[in-house]
Amino acid sequence: MDVVRAEAVAARAALSRLTDARVDAALELALGLLEDRADEILAANALDVDAAVDLDAGARDRLRLDDARLRTIADGLRATRELPPIERDVREWTLPNGLRVAERRISVGVVGANFEARPNVAVDVASQVLKSGNAVVLRTGAAALGTVTALVDRVLRPALGDAEHAVGLVRVPERAGAEALVSMPDLVPLVILRGSGASTAALARIAAEHGVRALAHAEGGGVLYAHAAADRDKLDALVRASLDRLGVCNRLNLALADDAELAAVIERACGDLGIAVERELPQGREWANEPDRVATITLRVVDGLDAAVRAANEETSGLAAAIVTEDRDAAERFLDAYRGTAAFWNAPTRFADGFELLGTPETGISVDRFPGPRGPVTYRDLCLRQFRVVGDGTQHR
Repeated sequence: MDVVRAEAVAARAALSRLTDARVDAALELALGLLEDRADEILAANALDVDAAVDLDAGARDRLRLDDARLRTIADGLRATRELPPIERDVREWTLPNGLRVAERRISVGVVGANFEARPNVAVDVASQVLKSGNAVVLRTGAAALGTVTALVDRVLRPALGDAEHAVGLVRVPERAGAEALVSMPDLVPLVILRGSGASTAALARIAAEHGVRALAHAEGGGVLYAHAAADRDKLDALVRASLDRLGVCNRLNLALADDAELAAVIERACGDLGIAVERELPQGREWANEPDRVATITLRVVDGLDAAVRAANEETSGLAAAIVTEDRDAAERFLDAYRGTAAFWNAPTRFADGFELLGTPETGISVDRFPGPRGPVTYRDLCLRQFRVVGDGTQHR
């Protein structure tokens, strides 16, 4: 608690220095430092990868950095740098009694971010939070801590100059650091959670108990529904496009088909890709991210569109679902009935991604089922609404 509190207090103190111009200049400097200090970062990452003997192959791959992945991190930084500043003034109006009212967007203050062994998330999230006018406290586990420390101390903080503490880092690997980060509503009222379902869901519960708002990216998995009027070639192509990467949240997890022939098309495409097809997973099971189930999907034959919608709405996380059909009426029924964050027609759920849909890097994807940031969360979502009211002293209720 003391470690997290110290980082949060220092981050809050740096807030007053975070003007839009200052942040943009810092992101530009960070780009240069990322290139100049690439060898240091890769060396730190190599030590992390060598020590990560308990991680499965997929997790080790996500942990590993190389020159190409550093260029991808730089691309994200550059994209964030080029985004326009948040428009703080939303609208203004005057009440009949003469009061002038303005709706504005203001910063949250200090935003926490907890993520697992993906070092790129440190830069992605920190740059987005800074662009929104907030400070950030990062926390990752033991696997990526060396790499993230190098990114913070050798890239992000030096770029910020005397506002360096606007990027905080919890420098202890124990899970208690994550639990502390979601337990300080006065200092860190909002925390972005990225990681595995069970771990992230547990942190979200702790956050709720302490009055901390959590934007949790805990579960994923896309749904692909092959309607009776599906074009077989399109279906084959969309299955393949939905499984081009397995270690991502918007990949195909649950395939639904109206008949055995359509199911066979899906199964053949999966077979070509080396993906095993399972007919049933326990109800509510989300995205096969366990080491022995990554290269799998679940395939079901369903009794028509209503049953497909019901499965997508009730048995998945609500991340994204797609329908494959040439029947416009059926497509519109599906799109209208699905309640998840992104609905697709003849397109793969792999495009459920902030940069792909909005041209803006994301901090994660929220599948919350209540008002607020939902779907890809970007810098524009990390603000609070405030009303500013000006009178002349004569107004009264």
